[in-house]
Amino acid sequence: MNRDLCVKMEEGILNIRVGAIIMKEDKFLMVENDRFDHMYSVGGRIKFGETAEEAVVREVYEETGVRMEVDRLGFIHENFFPGDTLVKQGNIVHEISFFYYMNVPTDFEPVCNSFTEDGNKEHLVWIRADHPKKYYPEFFKTELARPVREVKHFVTKDV
Repeated sequence: MNRDLCVKMEEGILNIRVGAIIMKEDKFLMVENDRFDHMYSVGGRIKFGETAEEAVVREVYEETGVRMEVDRLGFIHENFFPGDTLVKQGNIVHEISFFYYMNVPTDFEPVCNSFTEDGNKEHLVWIRADHPKKYYPEFFKTELARPVREVKHFVTKDV
């Protein structure tokens, strides 16, 4: 039984996910794989019955091998985009994401053993906000350069 909060609807797909903001000095951790020409945040779907905070702790552990605690909620992102994985192709995705700043241990050395839902091996990459390769969410470019304490809400419509 699939417990992920990813629901096929008549109009498309509703996806509810979490993302981790893992920062060290002026860099933050992103994920890439061989299929996409862009990077994306550490994180994934919330499972039914799981809180967003529980989900981000689980996802960080699954993708980095390290258990971290949540510092605070940073962003809520409503995102509308064409599906880009084999499971989602041909569908419009309405995604609601909760991005959490994580308490990063000083000796943090991530080890990535995760795969995409299509089976592509994922790789972790430390980047700065001005990294030339495209990454999502795009608001990380400006927002992570100068983090603030309040929660910010973004809406992106790429359809």
